[in-house]
Amino acid sequence: MHIEPEINGFLRHIRACNNAVLPGGRLPFSIGADHVGWVQPALARVLAAFPHVTAKPDGVCLDDPAALQTVVRGLVERGLLRWRGEAFDVHVPDAPPIAEIDRGALPAFGIEAVGVHVNGLVERADGPHLWVARRAADKALDPGKLDHLVAGGVPAGLTAGETLVKEAAEEAGIPAELARQAVHVGVIRYTMAREEGLRRDLLQCYDLTLPEAFRPYPHDGEVAAFELWPLRRVAEAVRTTETFKFNVNLVLIDLFLRRGLFPPDDAAKLRAALSWQP
Repeated sequence: MHIEPEINGFLRHIRACNNAVLPGGRLPFSIGADHVGWVQPALARVLAAFPHVTAKPDGVCLDDPAALQTVVRGLVERGLLRWRGEAFDVHVPDAPPIAEIDRGALPAFGIEAVGVHVNGLVERADGPHLWVARRAADKALDPGKLDHLVAGGVPAGLTAGETLVKEAAEEAGIPAELARQAVHVGVIRYTMAREEGLRRDLLQCYDLTLPEAFRPYPHDGEVAAFELWPLRRVAEAVRTTETFKFNVNLVLIDLFLRRGLFPPDDAAKLRAALSWQP
C-alpha cells in the first residue's frame, strides 16, 4: 500500500521542526560544568542580576542546581515567563537528572524536554487504522489540532513508560494493563524555534495495538474527541494539511516508514531527514 510518491508534503514537517540553527545568536546555558541549554542575549542580561548566576559574553552559568526553580519564579514575577506548575527534569547524558525546571521555562532556556507519543493502532480486515485525538479548544499550545491517542511530557521523577500509563488513563481512559502493552519503537529529536522559544524535544515513540471493540473516551478535558481513521487517510492529512500538531507529524512519518507506505527511494530520503541532528 504505497502512498503517492510526492514526499515534499512530508519533508516540510521535518524541516519545520528542525528550523533552528545553533547557536544562532544564543548563548550556552550551563549548570555547573554541564551545558544544558541555550538562552537569548536579552534573557542573559536579566539572568545576570540573580544570585548564583554568572553571565559572560561567552555564556551563562548557574552554580547551584537547586536555585534554578527560584530563578524561574523570579522571571515569572517579572512577566517574562508563564508558570505551568509542572516540574521537568534537566538531563545530562549518561547521568541522573541534575535539576528541575518548570515546564513553562523550558523553551526560554532551550533545555531538552522528554515526551511520549503513542500510535493507537487497530488492525482491521480492511487495513490498519489509527485513533486520532482532537485537542481541546482551550489548550495553551495548538488548540483544536489533531494529536495522538496519547501524548505528553515526562514530568520530573517519572520514566517514559510510567508517563505513558499515567497519560493513557488520564487522556483516553485506557486501563493500565492495556497501556503497558505499548511497544517502544524509537526516539525522535528535533530543535525548533517557535514563538515561545527554543524547543529541544526528545520524543519516545510507542505503538499500541488496541482491540477493535475498545473505544477511548476524553477523560481529563485535554481532548475534545477521538476518531478512528484509516492509516491512508492519516497519511494524506499529514501530506496535504497542517491539521496535526507540529511534532505529531514526525512520529506519524516514522510510523508510515515502518509500515512501508513509501517507495524505497522516498523512504530513504525521509529516514535521512528524520535522523538529522542539529
